[in-house]
Amino acid sequence: MAKWDYDGPILEIDNLSISFFTQAAGEIPAVMDFSCSVAKGEAMGLVGESGCGKSTVALGIMQDLGVNGRIVGGSVKYKGRDLGAMSQAELRQLRGSEIAMIYQEPMASLNPAMRIGRQLTEVPMIHEGVSESEATTRALKMLDAVRLPDPKRILQAYPHQISGGQQQRIVIAMALLSNPDLLLLDEPTTALDVTVEAGIVELVKDLGREFGMSMVFISHNLGLILETCDRITVMYSGEAVETGSVHDVFDRMRHPYTQGLFRSIPLPGTDKNSRPLMTIPGQLPLPHERPTGCNFGPRCSYFSDGVCNTNEVAMQPIEGHGAHLSRCNRFGEIDWDARPEAKTGNDKVSVGNTVLKVDNLKKYYTVSASAFGGTGEMRTVKANETISFEAREAETVAIVGESGCGKSTLAKVLLGLETATEGDVLLGDEAIGNLPVQARTPSTVAAVQMVFQNPFDTLNPSHTVGNQIIRTLEKFDIGDTQAEREEQMLSLLDLVKLPRAFATRIPRQLSGGQKQRIGVARAFAGRPKVVVADEPVSALDVSVQAAVTELLMDIQRESRTTMLFISHDLSVVRYIADRVVVMYLGHIVEQGTTDEIFAPPYHPYTEALLSAIPIADTSVKKKRIVLDGDIPSAVNPPPGCPFQTRCRFKSQVANGKCEREVPSVKTLAGGHQIKCHLDQSVFDEMEPVISFESA
Repeated sequence: MAKWDYDGPILEIDNLSISFFTQAAGEIPAVMDFSCSVAKGEAMGLVGESGCGKSTVALGIMQDLGVNGRIVGGSVKYKGRDLGAMSQAELRQLRGSEIAMIYQEPMASLNPAMRIGRQLTEVPMIHEGVSESEATTRALKMLDAVRLPDPKRILQAYPHQISGGQQQRIVIAMALLSNPDLLLLDEPTTALDVTVEAGIVELVKDLGREFGMSMVFISHNLGLILETCDRITVMYSGEAVETGSVHDVFDRMRHPYTQGLFRSIPLPGTDKNSRPLMTIPGQLPLPHERPTGCNFGPRCSYFSDGVCNTNEVAMQPIEGHGAHLSRCNRFGEIDWDARPEAKTGNDKVSVGNTVLKVDNLKKYYTVSASAFGGTGEMRTVKANETISFEAREAETVAIVGESGCGKSTLAKVLLGLETATEGDVLLGDEAIGNLPVQARTPSTVAAVQMVFQNPFDTLNPSHTVGNQIIRTLEKFDIGDTQAEREEQMLSLLDLVKLPRAFATRIPRQLSGGQKQRIGVARAFAGRPKVVVADEPVSALDVSVQAAVTELLMDIQRESRTTMLFISHDLSVVRYIADRVVVMYLGHIVEQGTTDEIFAPPYHPYTEALLSAIPIADTSVKKKRIVLDGDIPSAVNPPPGCPFQTRCRFKSQVANGKCEREVPSVKTLAGGHQIKCHLDQSVFDEMEPVISFESA
């Protein structure tokens, strides 16, 4: 089927309604009365909490709703033709050739048993009938376009032999091989490091301009939407609640839910002490429990009885804003310029004495090279290399860096899941670096606890929440009787702001944010001195992120616990951390107070990390620094400076010193440390990566 020319919008969705049908619950409306259009070459962003219907809209466009899903109203038109009226044969020809989709998890789109070259060449061979040699030539060109090194080698590789960022670029290459006119991207960068994410965002924008593609970009990250899209549609509980140009919606929002999303994210100017985040109260309603009238009404601070809960609310145009619409009956009465009633500010917590001291820590693994595609000889993985830092009582120290930099290995050594190869780890006066968890006393185990990234994997699905917390208390020898432990368990539910009735629930009855609160309750059950929080909010919606972040801060203030906050999200780090440790390939390349890390001078790697932060603020201007290549393997690290293979300043250091010698640590004013060969004069001339101008 040849592509057809069309002068109108590439995509027109008109009053689309999608339902899923089950024997137990009958019809479950997932999307209602959804409308939007996407012009040629335009990028539309879809944002909203999990369960709001974003991905269902994308599957409706693809006409791929499975056996239970059905479009029950409205239409989806591609270049003026109703996709719902097409035959399966026509749709199969259209998918992949004119309409392509990139999914959140790249391995869901790749066959693990097929070489990458075969998977790529199939696209033009099936859709366009080209020869294998021509398909291979086009695949090589596309791999070069998505900036993958050594395309010929990658064509011969299997998916598991390349990194996650490379896998995602393969999926993008596959989607683009037939030069589609419409590209759907469903959270395509969620699982990627920020520097890889920045490269892929830049790549998608460049390819969109080059090929004139239209895009629908689904994301919960408002900063990414600002960087990639022309227009935005905000969804809530199956409905579009606001749509307009990115600048209209960001700067002149006219729906309370949109406002709530922006108040839930750590934008520049928010501060954990003076201007804490404002969370959206309540929960997203279940499909069969949606309220009468406005779906957002029960969570809205502007709710008016008799106005918001009588009839269905339609999308309404906003006068003077162009194609800007809002599903709110009161948007004309609300003072959108009024500053929010700020939450009561918190006094800055004074930090105490050093609780945790890490001194010249090294952690090496010996593994067979065959595990990495080599021979049977043994290789050394240098996961941590001369790690030194301190953390004080009531202090939050953030540890940031890309996947493979050694953050998780460091956490395992602190928890006793691994032991140090060299160096010391002191918890107070106790040396724990060479003390595995099974050799630690219950009080030492309780003193260092962890909040994990994925709350779904940390709870036993068949035990009640209360029993799982009580089991933790028993392990830590807290409470003399069962009655005492039950009362302590209920107090922990109070601490994490969950109803005591949740004690009898099992995990599947809880939302993601509620499960993470249970994880926090268990971590604090033993009254720990140090809590290691490993990406504790990255898997949660922005409104839930804000609630869990504030919860951690509140508990820390009350208990004066030391927190090590592992994250790749520097926006959250800027908000939550007192000090920051930046890691790269097993080394600490920079550490200092949060203010020092976010202002020049920077280590070149820190500079690139800051440039990669997507910030949902139109007044923010950033330098564009996209790193070349991927982080090297810890099995075969580069000689000299660990960052030298990707550093844009390397040419400014004479005699190839970066490639020969590991830099020593420079100590700047205030104890700010940078591990780099650059001369002080270069640091003195560094300009801010992030700056502001009037919106």
